[in-house]
Amino acid sequence: MISREAKLPFEIVMLIIAAVIILITGAMLFPVYSGTLPYYENGLYGLLLIIFALQTITLGRTPFGDTPRSRLLLVVGLLIAIIGMVTSLIPISISFSRVLLFLCLGPGGLLLFLQMLFIKDKLKSWAKYGGIFLHLIFACSAVYILSMVIALLLWKQNLLTTPMTAVVILFFGTAVFYLATVLGKIDRTYPEAAKNPIGDIKLSIEQTMILFTSIFMIIIGVLLIPVNLGMLPFSSSAQLGILMVIFAIQMLAFGNTPIGPFPRTWPMIGLGILFAVLGAISCIIPGILVSVLTILVGILNILGGIIALTKMLPKGSKQKTEPREPIPPILKKLFATQLTLNLLQILFGTSMLIPGIVPGMVIGVILAANGGVLSYLLSILVTLDKMRSNMEGTK
Repeated sequence: MISREAKLPFEIVMLIIAAVIILITGAMLFPVYSGTLPYYENGLYGLLLIIFALQTITLGRTPFGDTPRSRLLLVVGLLIAIIGMVTSLIPISISFSRVLLFLCLGPGGLLLFLQMLFIKDKLKSWAKYGGIFLHLIFACSAVYILSMVIALLLWKQNLLTTPMTAVVILFFGTAVFYLATVLGKIDRTYPEAAKNPIGDIKLSIEQTMILFTSIFMIIIGVLLIPVNLGMLPFSSSAQLGILMVIFAIQMLAFGNTPIGPFPRTWPMIGLGILFAVLGAISCIIPGILVSVLTILVGILNILGGIIALTKMLPKGSKQKTEPREPIPPILKKLFATQLTLNLLQILFGTSMLIPGIVPGMVIGVILAANGGVLSYLLSILVTLDKMRSNMEGTK
């Protein structure tokens, strides 16, 4: 039972990650209020914007309703992601990010609530079906209403005391997790009703995650240049936190870990949720997990790079005795790209485990190069998909 594959659609994965972040925020506000822990607003706001952005670019689920995936939507979603990244990584004024988050939660929550009430295939249909769909009505209503309440608290931060705000946030996180549970039950009961993202963007969800990760790496690399010149402050705690959340999403959604792919069993899901918890804490509470996560991320990068390189090595005598067929140029490019990524991964992990072995400016170059190579890998994967589709079309 415990080794059974866990089939979680990406939408539910994102809701679980969002619920973890919100619940951690609510729980952490109590020790923050008592003065026993510091609090980093930038990290929370940026992380939430990143979650909204990921839902937009992967599923077409915007804070204001479902939209077909288009180039414009992809650009807007990536811009929101970049704003979230910069907000988390650079501890400076956050007024614009707060306003953007308010729009996502407040007007967005209101519009989603009205859509649920008046679109014909939602409230009336759900009530007619009964059963689990009644839970869906309650869960959606709770999420949308509490979303508007949170937006109000963002707009007027002294409206409630910090403990009361924490309680409201905990209710919100519970409602989001409840919605994820209900949608999971519906997906298992009515798998034929599952909807794939629509639109003219041909990138799969996994490919979109590669694009997002590449941009994140490039943003960090670029920001580290003025940071190392003493021109900007930088939150390494938020950097590690976002990395852990990215790891968590990939583990829950695809079974991809920093050391390679694994079956999506329930232990893997639990480990992914643990990564999300650590990432959320690192973003919200500065400094508390930096040393632990630095070692963890460093080891994972080194092991992942070494394991991937080992798998790329020739199989020895078997390959010598068998005649070799010409390798297509696109596969040569794929091999070279993966080799470069693995070497950069090892170099980055080493720089984390042995501070000072690589100058800070060079680390920025390594990260930016990693992001650039990831983008190139994505272009190769898209080309291979097109070639595969053309071959299938000619059969």
